[in-house]
Amino acid sequence: MQVSIVFAAATRLWRQTLDVPLGSTAAQAVADSDFALEFPEYTDQPLTMAIYGERCDPQRVLHEHDRVELCRPLVFDPLESRRRRAAHRTGKHKSSAG
Repeated sequence: MQVSIVFAAATRLWRQTLDVPLGSTAAQAVADSDFALEFPEYTDQPLTMAIYGERCDPQRVLHEHDRVELCRPLVFDPLESRRRRAAHRTGKHKSSAG
């Protein structure tokens, strides 16, 4: 059966279509792909996987035409970013009021 593996790198979109046996998991499909050759910098850390935007376990059994999406790790903490934006807005508000 055919499945696709996709990865949005910082500078390009990578995609590979594979023929995998029935009963293959997301992790097996990624292992069978050229992902490790193309992006060796990501092989030492587990990547979050999704199928059509819905997060999935690496052991999820794939179906025909599934698209396994590999998600890069966050380079910043989203909560911290929200706090900084809120503090920045609060600071702007105070300085324009006085």
